[in-house]
Amino acid sequence: MELRQLQYFVAVVEEANFTRAAERLHLAQPGVSARVRQLERELGQPLLDRSGRSVTPTEVGAAVLPFARAALAAVEGVRHTVDEFTGLLRGQIALGLVSGAATHEFDVVSVLADFHDDHPGVEIALSEDSSDRMLAAVRDGELDIALLGLTDEEPPPGISRQLVIDEPLVAVVLPGDALLAPEGRTTVPLAELRDRPLISLPRGTGLRGVLDRACAQAGIRPRIAFEAAAPQVLVQLVVRGLGVAVLPAIEPRTAAAYGLRTLEITDPRPRGRIALAWRADGPASPAARVLLDRMRTALARS
Repeated sequence: MELRQLQYFVAVVEEANFTRAAERLHLAQPGVSARVRQLERELGQPLLDRSGRSVTPTEVGAAVLPFARAALAAVEGVRHTVDEFTGLLRGQIALGLVSGAATHEFDVVSVLADFHDDHPGVEIALSEDSSDRMLAAVRDGELDIALLGLTDEEPPPGISRQLVIDEPLVAVVLPGDALLAPEGRTTVPLAELRDRPLISLPRGTGLRGVLDRACAQAGIRPRIAFEAAAPQVLVQLVVRGLGVAVLPAIEPRTAAAYGLRTLEITDPRPRGRIALAWRADGPASPAARVLLDRMRTALARS
C-alpha cells in the first residue's frame, strides 16, 4: 500500500468522479483509476461503487476513508514539523474576511503583506462571506481564521476570538432629518426607527443579527428597505435619501465628508462588534498558527 494510492482514493471520494479527481491531482484519469484498482486488489475488497452516475464509497470504502485521511494528515504533519525546525513555512491558509474588515483599527492588509514577504512559500486563500457561514467554516476546519461580525455575547463552543471593533450602533441620517430634533440631540431610541425605511447589512451578518435581536427586545419589527454587504454602500444610499442606515459608530469627520449626521441608538444600546475567530484548539497548520500570532500581536498594538 502506498500513500499515493490513499491520496487518489480520497480524491475520488471527495470529487465523486474519477475525471474530476484526476484534474484536481493534475494527472491523467486512467492512471488514477489504475492506482485505486491496485489498492482494492491489495486490500481484497472493492472500495468504490462505480455503478451509478457518481462514484461513491462502498461500505468497506466508507470504513477505510477516515483512516486514509488520517494517514495523509499524519504525513503532512511530518512535513510541517520538519519545516518548523528548518524555519520554513509552506502550505495554504484559508482566511475569511467580512466586508469592510480592513479598518483603521486593524490594518489586516499590511499584516498579510508582511507575512507574505517573510513566508513566500505560503499561499493565502481569501474569501468573503456572511459571518454566520464563516463561523461555521471555522468550526468545521474549512477556514483557519476569520475576521467576522459577532451576534452573540459569548463565542460558540470550540471557538476562540479576539475583539477588533466594539462600538455602539448609530443611525446615519441626512441633515434636517426629523430624528435630529430637537437640535443638539445625539441619541435616538430604537423605537423611533419603527416606521422608518432602514438600510442594513444582509441577514447572516453579525451586525444584522445584533439589530434584529435589539428590535425584538424593543418589541418592534424593523422595516428593512435596502440591504448591502459593504458599509460604504449603505452610507451612499443614505446620501441619496433612501432611508436611515444602521452601522457601528463612524467618525464625525467621515460622516461630515458625506454631509451626514449620526445618532447613537438607545433603549436598548446594541453594539457592533468585529472579531478575529479561530478554533479553540488552534489552526491545524503551522503556517496558519504563525499568521494568527501575527494578527493577534498587531491587534494588541493597535
